[in-house]
Amino acid sequence: MAFFDLPLPELKTYRPTREEPADFDSFWKSTLDEARAHPLNAKFERVDYGLVAQETYDVTFNGFGGQPIKGWLILPSQRTGKLPCVVEYIGYGGGRSFAFDWLLWSSAGYAHFIMDTRGQGSTWSAGDTPDLYADGGNAHFPGSMTKGILDPKHYYYRRVFTDAVRAIEAARSRPEVDEAQIAVTGGSQGGGITIAAAALVPEVVAAMPDVPFLCHYRRATELVDSYPYKEIAEYCHVHRDKVDAVFNTLSYFDGVNLSARAKAKTLFSTGLMDQVCPPSTVYAAYNHWAGEKDIKVYPYNGHEGGGSYQTLEKVKFLKKVFG
Repeated sequence: MAFFDLPLPELKTYRPTREEPADFDSFWKSTLDEARAHPLNAKFERVDYGLVAQETYDVTFNGFGGQPIKGWLILPSQRTGKLPCVVEYIGYGGGRSFAFDWLLWSSAGYAHFIMDTRGQGSTWSAGDTPDLYADGGNAHFPGSMTKGILDPKHYYYRRVFTDAVRAIEAARSRPEVDEAQIAVTGGSQGGGITIAAAALVPEVVAAMPDVPFLCHYRRATELVDSYPYKEIAEYCHVHRDKVDAVFNTLSYFDGVNLSARAKAKTLFSTGLMDQVCPPSTVYAAYNHWAGEKDIKVYPYNGHEGGGSYQTLEKVKFLKKVFG
């Protein structure tokens, strides 16, 4: 693996023109209004995994279309007063797995809410949330990237991003959680969802997207030949007459456009050898971020990014944000 993208000095100033539909804001307002017409109906069932330092809850709440979404809520057993909460989103193909796989943030003294990703969870960790939406739309390339891609109203990530907003609302509904102290985080796909959540929920105070996916789609598909972005390229390879429609849909879900609306304090990360989520696509979103921001760069790393080094940076970052 070697450097393949723009040099770092150019990445630091790389701020491409946003290709943004005129109805971007009204699209997301109506989407969230539709979701909120359904009761949140958040349920928390205590489960015992033999942990002493944490309390774990199996969560179900209503996401897009009032459809049930699973998750975990993990609380430190020793606590006083309301807790800041970290809401976490999962990488592509993964699911929520077991609650004991997610002990970092509760060990740091925070409430931790993990959202299962609808229709995923059969690649590298198990999930429990089906995608019940019958889009009745286009045939798609295997995977999630091209489901409903010919119409923004039917696109898969419309549902996922809406679920992400409702996950924050579910977390804030708990009496142990300080509603004013919500952070969002995730890596890869989870990083892209993090950007969307911070943009769509102005009350979020901190966002930590690691090596984020779902940003600057067109450049990604033209720069790398790796999955999951290649799902889009493969679809366009077959459906030659649908390229414009594809990228018009994706513009509603592009982290570049969403970042321009995100005002939370943020800590990004990128690997300069990342051939899954190229650094220029990360910097495109980062450089458009509307709020206070910082980015950690790992020159000789790929999509694994900073790993535990970045985890430590996030712990220090949140300590400053939450006080």
